Amino acid sequence: MKIDGTRAHDRATEIVLAYYAAFNRGDWAGMQALLAEDVAHDLNQGPRETGKPAFAAFQQRMARCYREQLRDVIVMASPDGARAAAEYVVHGEFLVADDGLPPANGQAYVLPGGAFFEIRDGLIARVTNYYNLEDWLVQVR
Repeated sequence: MKIDGTRAHDRATEIVLAYYAAFNRGDWAGMQALLAEDVAHDLNQGPRETGKPAFAAFQQRMARCYREQLRDVIVMASPDGARAAAEYVVHGEFLVADDGLPPANGQAYVLPGGAFFEIRDGLIARVTNYYNLEDWLVQVR
């Protein structure tokens, strides 16, 4: 591996960790500040949404339906800082029914998850989330 002297992978790691720290604080504006205007957001087992307004709508739905904290966050980044991946454990409560999902009544869940990121010009240009939906459904039924 050639060392370029810029520590781009460190900066990518810091951006992703800042994104998750903002998530854990419920700091939606802080998360938005880390996103590119044309951010691509790939929902777990769902469609791709593009742009900050779509991401803000997703955040509002998340805040209404779920209370979550991500723990044991591990971030890995490519040497050039253009891509990163994270693994974490979601500790959450299902507060309000979400479209197409079972009724909610405060069910607790613990679920491993992960995400992939593209970083462009110091901002998150793509985030792709993965978790086991079947495992989550078993826990909230």
